[in-house]
Amino acid sequence: MNTAKRLRRPPEGGYARGDETRQRIIEAAVELFGEHGFEGASTRDIAARAGVNAPALQYYFENKEGVYRACVEALADDAWKTFGPAIADAQEALRENAGTAALIEAYIRIQGAVADGVFAKGDNRGRRLFFAREQAGQEPESATQILASRIRQPLTNATAALVARISGRAADDPVTLIRNFSLHGQLVIFHVAQRSTLSMLGWKSMDAEKMEQIKSTIRDQTRILLEQWSRESDEGCAAAAPGTGKGKPRKQP
Repeated sequence: MNTAKRLRRPPEGGYARGDETRQRIIEAAVELFGEHGFEGASTRDIAARAGVNAPALQYYFENKEGVYRACVEALADDAWKTFGPAIADAQEALRENAGTAALIEAYIRIQGAVADGVFAKGDNRGRRLFFAREQAGQEPESATQILASRIRQPLTNATAALVARISGRAADDPVTLIRNFSLHGQLVIFHVAQRSTLSMLGWKSMDAEKMEQIKSTIRDQTRILLEQWSRESDEGCAAAAPGTGKGKPRKQP
């Protein structure tokens, strides 16, 4: 896929107007790519949805591939603003060899930030479908590469490192990774299968109160699991060196 062209700046004070037009095109394109897929969404339809003429897409993005890449980059930027700071805090806690309680809180902060992003954009059908199509492998592979390098890998690296430190396992241990993905999955189901989950809960929509109920329930479950894995680690270390006092040092509270 070709790299999207840089934004062409209008002269003499047209910067804000150009940025606004570009953003409007991206928002329209995310909706149409989500609804119809990369192949099904035409540049003409994107331009019409954005309220611009067709040549505007070429002016800002060169071609449909450029529009698509710009959509992925914009979604990655948006996601990183939401939970990037929580990842940075977790990395700092790991560097400082923080105790188990602090590591658990760091994990829950990341999960909460991801939840905020999921639910804040949860009513955007086009965005949900955009990610669903990309995850199903139906769209250009470059989307997965961008999202993996900028969002998914940093997120997985940080959270897997936290689970590893809490549970006493290696970060690349399959058990660590499965546990980590299962914790994330608690949120994913409400994003990719929103209609089904709402129906089974008997909810017609998801307001702020319902979102908080979901987040608090997931938060409690995550804390219970992380604390249990920590206890299992301590018990395993104690059993490995009975009576020697040479087991693994207990984690700081």
